[in-house]
Amino acid sequence: MQKINKVVLAYSGGLDTSAIIPWLKENYDCEVVAFAADVGQGDEELHGLKEKALASGASECYIVDLKEEFVSEYIFPTITTGAIYEGEYLLGTSMARPVIAKAQVAIARKVGADALCHGCTGKGNDQVRFESTFAALAPELTVIAPWREWDMVSREDLLAYLAERNIPTTASATKIYSRDANAWHISHEGGELEDPWQEPTKQVWTLTVDPEDAPNTPERVMLTFNEGKLTHVDGEALSPYQALVKLNEKAAAHGVGRIDIVENRLVGMKSRGCYETPGGTVLVKAYKALETMVLDKAALKHREQLGLEFSHVMYDGRWFTALNDALLAGAASFAKKVTGDIVVKLYKGQATVTQRRSPNSLYSEDFATFGADDVYDQKHAEGFIRLFSLSSRIEALKKQSL
Repeated sequence: MQKINKVVLAYSGGLDTSAIIPWLKENYDCEVVAFAADVGQGDEELHGLKEKALASGASECYIVDLKEEFVSEYIFPTITTGAIYEGEYLLGTSMARPVIAKAQVAIARKVGADALCHGCTGKGNDQVRFESTFAALAPELTVIAPWREWDMVSREDLLAYLAERNIPTTASATKIYSRDANAWHISHEGGELEDPWQEPTKQVWTLTVDPEDAPNTPERVMLTFNEGKLTHVDGEALSPYQALVKLNEKAAAHGVGRIDIVENRLVGMKSRGCYETPGGTVLVKAYKALETMVLDKAALKHREQLGLEFSHVMYDGRWFTALNDALLAGAASFAKKVTGDIVVKLYKGQATVTQRRSPNSLYSEDFATFGADDVYDQKHAEGFIRLFSLSSRIEALKKQSL
């Protein structure tokens, strides 16, 4: 086994990473530095984290506030691409991984570590996302993935491992769901969700009100954008993270942002997940509505194609690549026109755009009206249609001649 002196572990305080700390010390005879990222998962998940890491055997524990960076440099740029994975998933877990892995590399450089470690399983997408970032930013550092090395296979194994070493843990053998939360969303997997025929019970959802129990009165929220960036919510100037927090609160109260999907994992298998993305759902709908005001047909089509490609780039963990940079640059060029206000109505799980305005709007009531107008000669459409369908006409005549 390769000699490792110091390793930085991506630490969550959960059962897996609590066991990883003593396992690393025993199997690699190395110093373990714990690193936790605050990406808006909530204070309750960060409370007591440092003490827990040290009690498990870590020499240090760094908790890094990444909330504003996460929202402004990863979430907002992704929104400008229109990326939605397989038509529904708003990429909440995917977007958080590059900012976390990048900060982990920075801590490794700070403490002089020669290895990086994560607690991702060998079945999931996250191992690829973390290690692709490590490869792009710190190819000289060794990567340790305990789930691909140790012989433990269950929560019971991990609990027994910690008990043998008198390492305290609040985890139990009956963890129903696997959850991952950040400022953008929370995901739920496992338990009853492993049966795709089983409807999610109420205990699955933790962030949003059940749409059936949501208020009977709709609420409207106005989002203001400037060159693709959300700057105000209901007229209040807010930072990217603050704006998302406000939208989350408003949308969650109306049950907005729930999806239940079966998706294709990068490693080849399908998985079922339930996601809650309240503020993100509102933000994505508002952005798209403003785009339709300011981009012409050809530009919007190209942006949609770009978004489809980018959804796979993000999902597959290819943030730190030349392709990612090129796609983001293309989206940024379109985003320069995305300025204006959008009003979204929140009601019983739905977010519906009801009002739009932009100084860059290409919509013209003079041309679009069904009433009388003097700016559009409808006779001109005949020549346009004849030329537009010319290839079909030629093909039909060819068939008739044969």
